[in-house]
Amino acid sequence: MKDSIVKVFSLVKNFLAKGQARSVKAKKNILSSMLIRGTSIVISLVMVPITIDYVNPSRYGVWLTLSSIVGWFSFFNIGLTDGLRNKFAEAKAKGDDAAAQVYVSTTYAILTLIFSSVWILFLIVNPTLDWVKILNVEPEYQNELSILALIVFTYFCLQFILKIISTLIIADQKPALASLIDLCGQIISLLFIFLLVKTTEGSLINLGIALCVSPILILLIANLAFFKGKYYAYRPLISKINFKHSKSLFNLGLSFFVIQGAGLIQYQSANIIIAQNFGPLEVTSFAIVYKYFGILGMLFGIFLSPFWSASTDAYYKNDINWIKKATKKYIQLSFGFLALGILMLVGSEYVYSFWLKDNVDIDFQLSFWGFVFAISFLFGSLFVNFLNGISALKIQFWSSLVSPLVYLGIALLLINKFELGTPSLFIASLFANFNGIVLAPIQYYLIVYKNKRGIWTR
Repeated sequence: MKDSIVKVFSLVKNFLAKGQARSVKAKKNILSSMLIRGTSIVISLVMVPITIDYVNPSRYGVWLTLSSIVGWFSFFNIGLTDGLRNKFAEAKAKGDDAAAQVYVSTTYAILTLIFSSVWILFLIVNPTLDWVKILNVEPEYQNELSILALIVFTYFCLQFILKIISTLIIADQKPALASLIDLCGQIISLLFIFLLVKTTEGSLINLGIALCVSPILILLIANLAFFKGKYYAYRPLISKINFKHSKSLFNLGLSFFVIQGAGLIQYQSANIIIAQNFGPLEVTSFAIVYKYFGILGMLFGIFLSPFWSASTDAYYKNDINWIKKATKKYIQLSFGFLALGILMLVGSEYVYSFWLKDNVDIDFQLSFWGFVFAISFLFGSLFVNFLNGISALKIQFWSSLVSPLVYLGIALLLINKFELGTPSLFIASLFANFNGIVLAPIQYYLIVYKNKRGIWTR
């Protein structure tokens, strides 16, 4: 038995050591991410029934809808962190630590100014907002929702600033380490909720504190630890802030901003549309299906996470063969996820019953369209990640100006004209994701195999 274990460890060690330095780094991160993000997925799944039991299914839908509304304020990120990710990876690839520190310092300064201003504005406006009408709930929720909105909004503002450290870690091709930071926050949140269940009655305010405070504390500790240690050379300093350099971050960030804005409209507005048309309970059903089949994307993301920054490195070093080989392996892997998704769909009814203790009824049609959406998104994410890594954003940028209109138009048509109910949101997302499903694979082929440049690489 002992010899067998030693042999397995030896095979794993040899596998991880084979290949180019970039591939070795990617494989080590994938293996680490499987353990870390696998645990994260389990925790997120465990948290759903516990949270529903604590606040009930309808209140859970209220929490999700409010989180989606506040999530719209991520518009103010204006794509800067994604711009920083590419600029930081590019500077590191060139060995220019001074430029990397300027980009880091400038990004912290800009986001701190933006989100401080936005938070103060929200503090003034929040008491005048009719959350009862916005969320389509009973009047008794008004005071509770106003406090909860402030808690959630404060969390969003702080995490956009503090999460810059995760961006740097991912740009350094260590996504597993960034996932570990998130996992620590999740574990503490789960412990908080367990404590709430045992000691208090269901409260949205308590839930908000439990889910928002823990991640912020962990991110704060991570910022202090990394900038005093491994990333000391890139630590943000007031003297290194240079708003002239912000132009390149804004130019790149603007494209990411529009692209992210399209994603926000498509995914954050879903809960709001459902709440307004079908009530908070249906938000819970939609979110459960989204989370269930989202497991496919999260698992695939474990393997895909090193690809963005590794593509940046390979492309600037003109290592096109590595990009081709890596992409082929990811495509082969996606067929395995398709098979897994089919099994998840077939067994979905039994999984929901066991997972949620029969607290929420979910129609098979909703599960089917959730599955189709998850698989299509998974396929497109491979090519979109490559294009993001090389900053080839022009086509994605223009597509993102159209896709929200496609999404909203089809969603409202399917709901009001054809009365297809909640599945309408998944179906509309399929049509709106035409860039990931159609355009991005074509663009990848033209760049990598046909050596096209111009608009294809802009």
